[in-house]
Amino acid sequence: MALSVENEGGQSPLQHLEPVGKGTAIADEIFGLVGRSPFFAEFSREDISVLAGYMDVHRAQAGETIIRENDGGDFMLLIIEGAVDIFKKGMAGDQQHMTNVGPGMTLGEMSMIDGEPRFATCIATERTTFAVLHRDDMAKIILDHPSLGSKILVKLVSMLSQRLRQTSARLLQYMERGVA
Repeated sequence: MALSVENEGGQSPLQHLEPVGKGTAIADEIFGLVGRSPFFAEFSREDISVLAGYMDVHRAQAGETIIRENDGGDFMLLIIEGAVDIFKKGMAGDQQHMTNVGPGMTLGEMSMIDGEPRFATCIATERTTFAVLHRDDMAKIILDHPSLGSKILVKLVSMLSQRLRQTSARLLQYMERGVA
């Protein structure tokens, strides 16, 4: 049974963005990211070709919101070309710029895995093409290609663990400054 994740208006969160086609059409472009993307460090051309078959490709224009904080979402994104700014609401409700990501980087892994609302808002800073992997398709990969599914899951867990360590280190720095 496919999950249909919708935003408050009852639409798919990606419905407002330009659909480009299936990931198979850009498998070579994805493979070209191998040297620049930590996600694909151990992936073969065959792995990427299989993964691309489970992905859809979309395009956002500069200024378009791709992911909105607190929306539902059961997918992650792989930036193929372009750039995306990531914002998080601060305590006062203002948007705080967290970082900028470009080709080879992934977004939305946490919500794809745990089904929780989006952590941050992601806005294209230029024309941006990205591939989308939905949770249901990740489950199909695990069933159809267990070795590849395991490789993807290990990579996702490793990336999330690394981000948690970085965040914890920053938090400790802030806490130590506050005590001093």
